[in-house]
Amino acid sequence: MAIDLVSRRAWGARAPRGGYTPLNATRGVKVHYTGGRVDPGIVGDHDLCISLVQSIQRHHMDGNGWMDIGYSFVACPHKKVFEGRGLHRLPAANGSGLNSGHYAVLGLVGNAGLVQPPDGVLHAILDAVEHLRERGGAGREIKGHRDGYSTDCPGEPLYAWVRRGAPRPGGGDGDGGDGDGGGDGDGTKAPPFPGRLLRYPPVTRGEDVRTWQRRMRARGWDIAVDGAYGAESREVCRRFQRRQGVADDGVVGPVTWRLAWEAPAAAEPREPADAPRTPGAPETPGAAGASETSGAPEAP
Repeated sequence: MAIDLVSRRAWGARAPRGGYTPLNATRGVKVHYTGGRVDPGIVGDHDLCISLVQSIQRHHMDGNGWMDIGYSFVACPHKKVFEGRGLHRLPAANGSGLNSGHYAVLGLVGNAGLVQPPDGVLHAILDAVEHLRERGGAGREIKGHRDGYSTDCPGEPLYAWVRRGAPRPGGGDGDGGDGDGGGDGDGTKAPPFPGRLLRYPPVTRGEDVRTWQRRMRARGWDIAVDGAYGAESREVCRRFQRRQGVADDGVVGPVTWRLAWEAPAAAEPREPADAPRTPGAPETPGAAGASETSGAPEAP
């Protein structure tokens, strides 16, 4: 798929303050989100995407004191990829001392407003990844910003997608990165979501509960298949959600239901130790979409 690239000139980028540090090759790409509220209206209005990218550059340059926007590329819901620092240039968004290891690609979603990444954003992220591999010397890794850096970025929904192997929407296969996911499980397709949330309290009972319990038991989790979603099922659900990098609310909704069938099953049900994380920085007033990396020093 050809990349739909929005050049710096086309989105009205400011000129950088000084020269870029060259970057000839990386292990891959780190995926980011804005860390602030993103207006859901950008899904239907591309001009709002342009304004948002401009505001992020202003924040990075005028707020953080960086020489330019910190990201290599920015992916929007219209399957378009904004040129940030671009190819063969050191990004500033991955954290001090970490920028030379990966390019940085931002998906235009946040921690409020537009939180779930539309398919257009996922397609655009992967288009940027392919572009960086073909022309920028990027390696096969697709990681989240939180991998190796203490942050909530790129948010739970986007990070869950990264951990599933960053599959192309509608494609069924992972993108081939060396992330934590490595594909869409064993190829099993999830049955249709039953249409109600499985939660406790009170105990939820029914054949849909039994179906989910049976699937979790088949994946190796110690759970009774009794059709009653109580404290035991909730605890298994929470552990599974943490394993998959989604919010561990203990409720089986559409995302958790689908992951029970389609998420990678490697080494399950071992639950990794939680690494310490710091909450994403709040959006800067007057700078919609400000980066969660506010205050992080730019690498030389």
